[in-house]
Amino acid sequence: MVKNFISALAVGVMAAPGAMALTPESNPVKLPVSSPDGRIVASIVATPGKPLSYTVKRDGRPVLLPSALGLQLQGADLSGALTATAASKTTAISDDYRMAVGKKRDISYRANEKTWTVQNAQNQKMDIVFRVSNDGVAFRYVVAEPSLPRKTLVQERTTFAFPGTAKAWLQPMSVAQTGWERTNPSYEEHYKMDIAVGTASPSPAGWVFPALFKSGETWVALSEAGIDGTYQASRLAPESNDGVYSIGNPMPAEAYGGKGLLADVKGTLTTPWRLIALGSLATVTDSTLGTDLAAPAIRFDEKLVKPGHASWSWALLKDDGTVYDVQKKFIDYAADMHWDYTLIDADWDQKIGYEKVKQLADYAATKNVGLLLWYNSSGPWNGTKYTPKGKLLTHEQRVAEFKRIRDMGIKGVKIDFFNGDSQAMMAYYVDILNDAAAAGLLVNFHGSTLPRGWHRTWPNLMTMESVKGFEFTSFEQKDEDAMPTHVAMLPFTRNLFDPMDFTPMVFRDIPNIKRTTSNGFELATSVLMLSGIQHFAERPEGMATAPGYVKDFLRELPRSWDDSRYVDGYPGQYAVIARRAGDTWYIAGINATESDKTITLDLSFAGSGAARIIADGEAVTGNPASFSQRSLAAGTKAVVTIKPRGGFVITKKQ
Repeated sequence: MVKNFISALAVGVMAAPGAMALTPESNPVKLPVSSPDGRIVASIVATPGKPLSYTVKRDGRPVLLPSALGLQLQGADLSGALTATAASKTTAISDDYRMAVGKKRDISYRANEKTWTVQNAQNQKMDIVFRVSNDGVAFRYVVAEPSLPRKTLVQERTTFAFPGTAKAWLQPMSVAQTGWERTNPSYEEHYKMDIAVGTASPSPAGWVFPALFKSGETWVALSEAGIDGTYQASRLAPESNDGVYSIGNPMPAEAYGGKGLLADVKGTLTTPWRLIALGSLATVTDSTLGTDLAAPAIRFDEKLVKPGHASWSWALLKDDGTVYDVQKKFIDYAADMHWDYTLIDADWDQKIGYEKVKQLADYAATKNVGLLLWYNSSGPWNGTKYTPKGKLLTHEQRVAEFKRIRDMGIKGVKIDFFNGDSQAMMAYYVDILNDAAAAGLLVNFHGSTLPRGWHRTWPNLMTMESVKGFEFTSFEQKDEDAMPTHVAMLPFTRNLFDPMDFTPMVFRDIPNIKRTTSNGFELATSVLMLSGIQHFAERPEGMATAPGYVKDFLRELPRSWDDSRYVDGYPGQYAVIARRAGDTWYIAGINATESDKTITLDLSFAGSGAARIIADGEAVTGNPASFSQRSLAAGTKAVVTIKPRGGFVITKKQ
């Protein structure tokens, strides 16, 4: 359905009414398209004998310098000297849609769109579609050239050229077929923060999306959206000389068997959208471009779209917890916390078995708790041994397995250990999502790529990992030590557009690890992090030590949000984000630095009534990570001091 939607849109672009012919004499051609508010202008520039380029300005000041456009295909070089032959009229794009998972429930996307038709010396044509909204720029390529029945990508030539004074916050992409049991890449590295543009990636695999930059007073987030399984997932190439970043490809090892690395389609080739969110840090943080540019939702029973909270034994108990009695205990834990799900992790088929999992599902149903089951996605492309393995590789296998567990009363699946970003792997994700949707199952992908707006297209996609999450802090002290600044990056990068299964929140001990964050910090992550199903890491014994008001907060915490907004923050240092459900705002803040941070919060958006804050308590012997609770005076301002690696949550009715 997604493929058909994009193809139909491509045909509409090719036949756009009111197109203006551009004669060779009119070159060099510089044609702009502006945002609805006129502050952002993207211009495409075609000069005889030179490669095509584009620029982006905000309030008349350069954000992106002349940057390359084009595709190189087998049998057609559409990246060199191109002539602009036609330009459509500017069209107003208006799209109103609803999300079950994400920053906002009801979203209105408004943009101006213009399509340029360009051709090479062989008269082979390509359309370039630009959209400019008040929060950014997006563009993609559409190739329907009839002389080329098959479009086989050699290289996308898109670049993003930043001024030399710009700064970057970037995550290296791990090298394919490295790491534990050759499970890389999975977007599980720490960010390089506030580095000079042009700094080479420490990894030959490049940098992942979203990539964050600051160009003058303008913040910029680069990503992509509109992946339908026919194109590979992209990244930024490792080299960016003079601040010019280019689109990078998956490594050959990410295409198992050497097939399906890059796009190779019959008929029309439509690339994903290249997404450039830009503006103030608040504008970028609040942007919804990642879903604005995704295909509309497939059909899925709305009654089954149930975001929620989940108990999960594996976070702290690891493999030893995947046994019947422990899982029953975690079902009781979820019921006591008024949570919606319990996740049973790897090897459940061997340690518990299908029949007894069915018994657990029946028991959980009596407690109003749904069960989620873990699966290993992989064939032989890595060395993982966890099971069930090899049961989802074909459509026929998925239909049979999904029916079996759905008949057992299972609500969803967590699928792990994917093999990178190749076109074939993107198609595998899409096939799983479609088959799970047909079976009425929710989905959580782990060891995975970035969602790239998929949760709009497939409402059954609740979350994806694609992050160096909590589990890494339970493996090595160095990852726990780096965790506060890492978490302070995530609202501005990984969790910017897409749900993220970080699996947060521990109030007591992490076995063999010295915790670096306070309980206030940990509690704040329950609001700060967006995930359709939030899998909490804390076990029942740790939760039992929390005050009643903390447990009540977590029992009543909304499962989804009507609105979200940036309040304050700086990537890697601190973050304050507000989220609304109904008439109540939940404002969460963390401080990742080594010093107290006092901030004055403008809460006028939440009304002038009184509020309640849960924050860090004073250190007490034997309980250095305690809580405190107090009321905040009525008004639109709040002064809050956050302890080092501490945090808070505020609840305030409008």
